[in-house]
Amino acid sequence: MLPKPELAYFAIADISGYTKFLAGVELDHAQDIIADLMNTVVKGLRPPFRLAKFEGDAAFVYAVAEKVDGSLLQDSIESAYFKFRRRLRDVKQASTCECQACVAMSDLDFKFVIHHGQMVKQKMGGREELAGRDVILVHRLLKNTISEKVGCRAYALYSDACVQTLSMDPVAQGLVEHCETIEIIGDVKVWLRDLDDAWKAENGNTHVEVTRANAYLMWGFDIAAPRQTVWEHFTVPGQRQKWWPADAIIENSSNKRRGIGTENHCMHGKDAIVEEVLDWRPSDYITVSTLLPISGAPKIMLTHAFQDRTDGATHLEMRVAQPKPKDKAFVDQAAEKFKENITTAVEKLRVVLEGQQTSVSMIDEPPLIASSERFLTEAVKSNAS
Repeated sequence: MLPKPELAYFAIADISGYTKFLAGVELDHAQDIIADLMNTVVKGLRPPFRLAKFEGDAAFVYAVAEKVDGSLLQDSIESAYFKFRRRLRDVKQASTCECQACVAMSDLDFKFVIHHGQMVKQKMGGREELAGRDVILVHRLLKNTISEKVGCRAYALYSDACVQTLSMDPVAQGLVEHCETIEIIGDVKVWLRDLDDAWKAENGNTHVEVTRANAYLMWGFDIAAPRQTVWEHFTVPGQRQKWWPADAIIENSSNKRRGIGTENHCMHGKDAIVEEVLDWRPSDYITVSTLLPISGAPKIMLTHAFQDRTDGATHLEMRVAQPKPKDKAFVDQAAEKFKENITTAVEKLRVVLEGQQTSVSMIDEPPLIASSERFLTEAVKSNAS
């Protein structure tokens, strides 16, 4: 039988400055650095993406279309980039190596090209390969004129086909329209997000988090699923409705992108519990202000924090902020009911995710590139004069 075409999102994460970096540097440290940074990005992309293969200085990933939420996909791209920037910063602070590779690692960056279209899966040489016009197109888009015409090196480039399918509002989100001309295929409309600007904005935002140290109340749960998957089921309305006790969850966002300022109306008959997002750190934590449909009710601030366990599961903590003295009695009463509801709901979530985990496997994915972190453990002085 011929392979059956599938709709999917494709993304290529490509290291900027790779060729220059490898020229004239110590290869043992250089290879370790590249492997370490590439692994950081690939881990940040999944889920929703799965690794198709490594392609030299790039990783080719894909996600089956019917399983992807538009806002979540954008978050995964930007979060992967932020993880790369944090890792690069942490390594530079931790390393005492003076070799040319370690000195030059700060010149490395990442760009992402994202497209939507059809693919077929074929077995070639004992491995699964993706093929089709759109697979070719996403690779062609990697060889673009962004650096020459726009001047940025770290970016996410979304094809218009991807933007339309995700129901994105690129203008409201501040993306820049651009056009690439590709041989045989012709003109391709694309939208550009400057990831260096996004990183600066991320660092400039004020954190609003209820920490363990200042929490008034706190509950913890362990869920046998990856952190990104648990995050998705907490933040995407369609996924949340599978386990959360609400008749409907109505999401309001001015630019069709989940984040700070998004409002969720959890409907219970005619009544609504209104949540306003105060801080949004994808797959790390979300802080919301919750208003119950009760006359005179105060707003209750709550942080949901997601942490990796060593066994691949997720530890979830729900932390309630210290209420004003006049509101303590109300918060105590509401918290008692909330604890009962959330304990029941998390049990339902566990059942939902356990069913999914049995059908999702990383077995067919290529292994990550091994890094022995010699740049942290075997510092050497540069031989450069």
